[in-house]
Amino acid sequence: MQDPYNPAWCPGCGNFQIREALLMAMEKKGLRPNQIAIVSGIGQGAKMPHYISCNTFNGLHGRSLPVATALKAVNHKLVVIAEAGDGDIYGEGGNHLIHAMRRNPDISLFVHNNQIYGLTKGQASPTSVRDLKTKTQPFGLLSEPLNPLLLGVAMNASFVGRGFSGDVERLSELMVQAMDHKGFALLDILQPCVTFNRVNTFAWYKKRVYYLEDHDPFDRRSAFERAMEWGERIPLGVIYKAKRPTFEEGIPFLLKGPLVEQGFDLERVKEALLGKKEGPGG
Repeated sequence: MQDPYNPAWCPGCGNFQIREALLMAMEKKGLRPNQIAIVSGIGQGAKMPHYISCNTFNGLHGRSLPVATALKAVNHKLVVIAEAGDGDIYGEGGNHLIHAMRRNPDISLFVHNNQIYGLTKGQASPTSVRDLKTKTQPFGLLSEPLNPLLLGVAMNASFVGRGFSGDVERLSELMVQAMDHKGFALLDILQPCVTFNRVNTFAWYKKRVYYLEDHDPFDRRSAFERAMEWGERIPLGVIYKAKRPTFEEGIPFLLKGPLVEQGFDLERVKEALLGKKEGPGG
């Protein structure tokens, strides 16, 4: 476990502001540490739960969403958040991300998107811009960057939004909206990597980001247009919302309450496995 008072992030890293925003959001919602669970994989952004008082599961690279989905199913009274970096969740975790969007579990995914791999020292991530030169792409990146918001709208994810670590107050408000949303919430958070990404800096973002006004997030066609906007102007806010049943609502025995509050009956397990009740002989 890391020292919660001395985060292992570079001075000036956007992770500090994201942590501040998350703490503000928890305070706004009146959440106590035992009421929230934060799941993460591997990476600088994935260190977030080490520095917050909460229930924590720190797992494998890109595998935070299956664990978060299971946690919510077992105890859907918990507020469950997955914290990940762009390399962690859009790269190694891309498959899990797509299927979490399909299933629509009632969890929030906060992605620390600095458009680079920070923990492993600066190779291109799925969101890095084309032609970017790095230690592992010395001739320039040949792949097109992944657009996570466009993916979310295309997959009919029930909440798709974007925040900016340079505006802590507005970012905390977006986090609250994501946590209040009933269903899967993707919040992509733009942040600089002051060590390895010298292109997408605080100054670069501040010249381009703006907050959506008079935008109907339930208008999918408009959401596609906003999600594709990138370059001289980059929209922030809630891009898309859809009303869909959650994953937990489709599981009949969860209607009785969280699994952690239900009793365990071995005979019912045997009946479910064998398809019939056993006689006195077992």
